[in-house]
Amino acid sequence: MALFCKDEISMLQQQQLQVEQNTEAALPLADHADLNMIFGMRLLLAVTALLTLIINPGGHGMSGQLAWVILPLYVLYSAVLLIFLYFNYLFVQGKRIYWLDVWWCGLIVFCTGGGESYFFPFFFFVILASAFQRGVDEGARITLASCAVLVLASAVSDRALNLSHLLLRTTFVMALGYMIAYWGGLSLLQKRRLALLREVSQQSNPRFGVDHTVASILEKARVFFGASSCILIMREGGAAHWQLRTALDDRRGNGGRVSQMSEAAVAPLMVFDASQSVLYAPSLRSRIGLAPAWQVKVRGIARWRRLEMDATQSAALAELFDARSFISVPLPLYKGQGRLYVISSKNRLTKADARFLAHIVTQVFPLIENIAILDKLASGAAYRERQKIARDLHDSTIQPYIGLRHGLNALRAKVAAGSPLLAELDQLIDMSGQVIGDLRQMAQTVRGGGPEGHDEPELLVALRRQAEQLKKFFGIDIEIISDRAFALSDRLAAEVFQIVNEGMSNIRRHTTAREGCVRLACNTHAVSISIENAAGAEAPGHPAFVPASIAERAQALGGTVQVGQAAGGATAVRIEIPV
Repeated sequence: MALFCKDEISMLQQQQLQVEQNTEAALPLADHADLNMIFGMRLLLAVTALLTLIINPGGHGMSGQLAWVILPLYVLYSAVLLIFLYFNYLFVQGKRIYWLDVWWCGLIVFCTGGGESYFFPFFFFVILASAFQRGVDEGARITLASCAVLVLASAVSDRALNLSHLLLRTTFVMALGYMIAYWGGLSLLQKRRLALLREVSQQSNPRFGVDHTVASILEKARVFFGASSCILIMREGGAAHWQLRTALDDRRGNGGRVSQMSEAAVAPLMVFDASQSVLYAPSLRSRIGLAPAWQVKVRGIARWRRLEMDATQSAALAELFDARSFISVPLPLYKGQGRLYVISSKNRLTKADARFLAHIVTQVFPLIENIAILDKLASGAAYRERQKIARDLHDSTIQPYIGLRHGLNALRAKVAAGSPLLAELDQLIDMSGQVIGDLRQMAQTVRGGGPEGHDEPELLVALRRQAEQLKKFFGIDIEIISDRAFALSDRLAAEVFQIVNEGMSNIRRHTTAREGCVRLACNTHAVSISIENAAGAEAPGHPAFVPASIAERAQALGGTVQVGQAAGGATAVRIEIPV
């Protein structure tokens, strides 16, 4: 069974050929107010250094002519960066700016006395700015680069090299710089954590259902931790099968998947106790026996300890994921059980990551259970409403048409043979029979929740039926084109049906087009709808407009509507609904 489970997970992960997103891509955009402060402080430091040179040109080792070139240029450089930031040039937000600052600081140290320069603390400004904007790793790299540039500037300076002063200053820059980088990176990490908690705690749109909410949380967690995949195993109380959901690093937008698995198949993934959060992070120290590769934290106990686990079982589980490290935390479900795995093929996850992941699931999954309850209530209400509508269709709506057809048959029997009315009566009888058949089919569809004998989603079946009706009665040929994986929740599908139906009706009422096209697409981020009519088909006096009813429905779902030109000059109404 463990082999079966491994094959299943390997199949889910085979789409991911590039295992790790760039860490920089996961960082939040810099706050514009913070950038204004940083760029302003850079200019202030540059102006202060220049004023020091002007006030006391012979002091602090600034007697060389090079200082009169470097310091004014640094003032000009800082002012230009501040102007570019004011006009929102994006390149000034990149990390290259901080590396340029390191070299500027090196030049200032070089031209103001080398190892004896009083301006070596300028390096701390660069370290602080880079760490608070780019994280602890970037701050540490800037710290090492600052030390190297400080040594280089001191060595090539024309002043006598004082090794003791240089060693003291370099050590001071390295020690204090690393502390600044650490606390700056921690501040950035806290901002990212708060942003993630805010996003995953927001109430999901009930129209999108529980599946969308869970998929969104898994993907956000995967991106936050820089993981290659997130795997969720859960089962509601009394359910026969487990659900396995994944979020993969798939840049095509099709990384998510849901599978049904048996008790035996998920057994290797559910070996841990329901109170245990587990971290697998092997290192060099763990390989030589100085630190554990497997660590566990029990709910209610603050300390982590070595996980006592059978060697064969632990090796099998590590081989199952084939990852550098992973975290497994239990789900705090009121009815049911499950675990969430965050798997990284490149980064080494930490105990802090495991604690934060446990905090996320504690915060979010009770909310998901509430959404699931609401979804079941809404689905039950929708089912009862369908039964009522089906009975009403049969008892009230269909009966008058049956009576009309009987009346038409009786009237036809009274018409003399050869009368020109016979053909028209036959046409009316056929039309009434078609309407009765359609109503019966509709009642069956409403009662059962979907038509039988169709492999495609009910939404597409209903839209094709509407298109057939338009072609039959009005001669307008509308083609329905959709993705192969176009599947929506019942409530969102009902909204999309109303939008598309209104769009097709607008083609009939407001244009002279005899052909049209409806394109439907769905990915992990949005549902896209394009309703097109043939080029040059607008009726005189009817310029392109945004249909009010479509716009209202789209806005209620948080979407947008645009009217433009499609391929070939056709008029297209494009609707985007975020999911």
